[in-house]
Amino acid sequence: MDILGYGVIRLSLVAVRAEPADASEMISQLLFGEHYTVIEPSDNKKWLKVKNAFDGYEGWIDQKQHHAISKEYFDQIGETEYKICTDLSSKILFKQQVNYIVAGSILPLLNNPIFKDEENVAFNGMSKTLYQKWDVTNLMNQANKYLNAPYLWGGRTPFGIDCSGFTQIVFKTAGYMLPRDSSEQIQKGKEVALEERKAGDLAFFTNEKGKMNHVGIVMDDGKIIHASGKVRIDELDEKGIKNLEQNTYTHQFFKLKRIIT
Repeated sequence: MDILGYGVIRLSLVAVRAEPADASEMISQLLFGEHYTVIEPSDNKKWLKVKNAFDGYEGWIDQKQHHAISKEYFDQIGETEYKICTDLSSKILFKQQVNYIVAGSILPLLNNPIFKDEENVAFNGMSKTLYQKWDVTNLMNQANKYLNAPYLWGGRTPFGIDCSGFTQIVFKTAGYMLPRDSSEQIQKGKEVALEERKAGDLAFFTNEKGKMNHVGIVMDDGKIIHASGKVRIDELDEKGIKNLEQNTYTHQFFKLKRIIT
């Protein structure tokens, strides 16, 4: 696959779409500071197909939201211990303008000659080193911050998030890499039996047709936190997820994977 260019997100977030059109389905989002390669322009040159450097996820972004960088800059981002925003929402002063950012956003470095256009950056929110690994307690505290965040297909923010976007961003903030979709996340980690579950494990579920299509994070006391309608806490047992408000099972249990050992 040819690489046509490199970019980094310099907006709060950018929608990633299945096809090069505003009306196309949003399949994911890129957050402030995430970098990517450009792999294909649309026929009308108004859209760019990009590949997220963090998880390899591909989709189309509006060319007007593309911020081009050099290969040297791109490589530097990949090799640098960046800071990651841990506040659910915060703001960064960037080029004398305020940008509102969300948890999982990557913060630009200061005092690096490669970053000539990235001077005068100010951030006073909470952050940590990107690859510093949190323990399960801190990971679960981060997950709980998202309670009541609305469900949004393709979303990765507290203002709209899907089930695998929720697990990915929580684990990313905690220092662990997960792919974007649950179908890929289930391939990571070590499989464990339900009776051996611990807080921080990923639980996967099937729908009524038997297709695996849902993931959540196991909590203590037989509970699970997951994005379904909103980020919520429900009961988890051998049957699946029991919605505490409806007193009914909404997802059938399939498999448990341990990422943090």
